[in-house]
Amino acid sequence: MKTINSKYTHMNKIFWLLFFSATIIQAQNVVVPDSTGVVQDNEELTYTANIIVKDTTVPFKRFKAEGISAVVGEYIILDTDIDKGYLEMKSQGISIEGVSRCQLLGKLMEDKLYAHQAQQDSLSVSDAEINAMIDQQMQFMIGELGTEEKVAQYYRKDNISELRKELFEVNKINQLASLMQQKIISKVEVTPEEVRTFFYSIPEDERPIFGAEIEVAQIVIEPEISQQATNEVIARLREMRADIIDNGASFSTKAVLYSKDPGSASKGGQYVGVKRDSPLAKEFKDQAFSLLEGEVSEPFQTDFGWHILYVEKIRGQEVDVRHVLLFPEVSQQSIDAAQAKIEDIRNQIVLGEITFADAARKYSHDKETRNNGGQIINPMTFDTRFDLTKMDPTFSAQVYNLNAGEVSQVLTDRDRTGKGMLKLLTVTRKYPEHEADYVKDYERIKNLALREKHLNEIVKWQDEKIQTAYIHVNDDYQACEFTAAWQKK
Repeated sequence: MKTINSKYTHMNKIFWLLFFSATIIQAQNVVVPDSTGVVQDNEELTYTANIIVKDTTVPFKRFKAEGISAVVGEYIILDTDIDKGYLEMKSQGISIEGVSRCQLLGKLMEDKLYAHQAQQDSLSVSDAEINAMIDQQMQFMIGELGTEEKVAQYYRKDNISELRKELFEVNKINQLASLMQQKIISKVEVTPEEVRTFFYSIPEDERPIFGAEIEVAQIVIEPEISQQATNEVIARLREMRADIIDNGASFSTKAVLYSKDPGSASKGGQYVGVKRDSPLAKEFKDQAFSLLEGEVSEPFQTDFGWHILYVEKIRGQEVDVRHVLLFPEVSQQSIDAAQAKIEDIRNQIVLGEITFADAARKYSHDKETRNNGGQIINPMTFDTRFDLTKMDPTFSAQVYNLNAGEVSQVLTDRDRTGKGMLKLLTVTRKYPEHEADYVKDYERIKNLALREKHLNEIVKWQDEKIQTAYIHVNDDYQACEFTAAWQKK
């Protein structure tokens, strides 16, 4: 969906709440620099800033960087936390123009209020889950800066352990805040009459504009893997297993050197806190929960390839594991055969001998789409529509110039493990940019109405909890006009 028209005041008035709520829910995917010491220790820095209050610029008095800005429950917010809030926005590509310190402080206080109440309500998040998030964050930061030492230096920490300790507290607060938000809105629903009232309360010249969208289907052909190539991979994994068991070789080192799983290879093949309901292959979880601590599995197969798995730690219903993933080499003969097959399928479709949907059901190797005639589901919205302005650039380039019903040339692609495949794409339907229509866009309008109801429920909850929680706002910020009544009279 395209960004809503700027005249749409019903959504503008809650922009900040939308933005800040989204950053809490997505906190597990980013590094949130709350109190990680970007500013040098023992250095008294001063800042001069402006606060926007009712469209009037009020000069902001000077203050020490390490001063306390506010206290919410048991949580303290430092002035440097606000500075690092700006850094975090910039790191995510979000413009900080027009964003005042008051707005960022308000967001931080909201986070702490959620976390404070989550603890009061006995909501909890496991240490294993937090550590898994930190592992992802560290992997990203090391990829950006090069080494653990450079990451620690960037955050003004003596070592990586010190940084991980502080990141643990930050992630824990963010996860508690997310759990609290989810609890607040978990029972909020919207009726058809509320959707209708929501839509027709918007002036006609302020109604949302939905961007151009398309629906796309695919046919995927994977080169056939010979039994000999499969046997070779199994033999390699058995050799690794024997070296680990008989000679004490490091499983982690084997994973770093040989595993084809890009998500875990650099971490020694590690997955922390695997649960029975984790979104992993069933065969993978079966192995994880059938072995004793310290055991290494025999080679086993999933849709991703062949694995050996090592159980590193068992903690009740959670298991820490490491694995090595390999997949068989594909011969040039198999590639040529797959190329000939998919070109023949394309010719059949173009000549009208078979429809694209029927060809997908009959020939495609992609389990997720073939039974639906090849229709691809948008992983962001879980429906079949893709906004042309928000698509993956590579995917967009493949379909941008296709007319509805036109079949692409044969394309090469790789899955997330690096396995090669051939595919055909077609645009099954195009939706031009248009102003929201109550009948045609009902589901989208319903989502907007539900979102506004969620936000109203959160605002109501905030107003109630602010009156009962211990909150103190420093004198430096008393001139701020927050969206919530943080300065209790």
